[in-house]
Amino acid sequence: MEQLYTLEFFYNFLFLMALLCIVIFVTLYFVDAGYGKMRTEKWGPSINNKVGWFLMEAPVFIVMLYLWGLSNVRFQVPYFIFFLIFQFHYFQRSFIFPFLLKGNSRMPIVIMALSVLWNLINGYVQGVWLFYLAPTYQPYSSSWLLSWQFILGTVIFAIGWIINMHSDYVIRHLRKPGDNNHYLPQKGMYRYVTSANYLGEITEWLGWSILTWSWAGALFFLLTCSNLIPRANSIYHRYEEEFPQQFDRKRLKRIIPFIY
Repeated sequence: MEQLYTLEFFYNFLFLMALLCIVIFVTLYFVDAGYGKMRTEKWGPSINNKVGWFLMEAPVFIVMLYLWGLSNVRFQVPYFIFFLIFQFHYFQRSFIFPFLLKGNSRMPIVIMALSVLWNLINGYVQGVWLFYLAPTYQPYSSSWLLSWQFILGTVIFAIGWIINMHSDYVIRHLRKPGDNNHYLPQKGMYRYVTSANYLGEITEWLGWSILTWSWAGALFFLLTCSNLIPRANSIYHRYEEEFPQQFDRKRLKRIIPFIY
């Protein structure tokens, strides 16, 4: 068990995960992950969407809490700040977001299981680095809170969180009660990209990678991009087919305004 907390094992694990990112990125341009708009019966048995989101997001919150609680740096600054920032996001994603979802959509069990695995891995990577390895190999002192990395990263994280929250709000309110029609979202950052919620999430974890200035944070950002960028491409083409009259190819991008 102690081997899981060694720097050599940790960096070897990060390298393997980075290679996996490449595989995921390429694969998802050919295979649509079967949840949300891309769900089909070929993905097998499914569960209620709200339950699925809760079960797949809660593990990372729990793992981070566990690793933080057993560490020796729990209330040391800025480790406690890192912990609060991370848990702030995942508390909302685990215990609030799922219960704001409308409708009776379903999620394939296999997708939920893969997401649980990913979240357990990510919780391990972030928690072990911050609370066990960083204090020895790259200590964060209180002065880190005044560093350009922490300030810039926190600002970017906050911007991403706001974009993500507002985009989710727009999606939830596209339809009135009893309305089963589909609509092209056009408010907020949806005026520029078809996956504004993913733009927000990627921005958040870019901020996280900067404010922690770590390979662990960079891996989180990379994994998020490898999953969400191909999915944003799939959603772009789905909207393009579904709303040919409203879709403006010159204005709308997939996930990065004015670029992609």
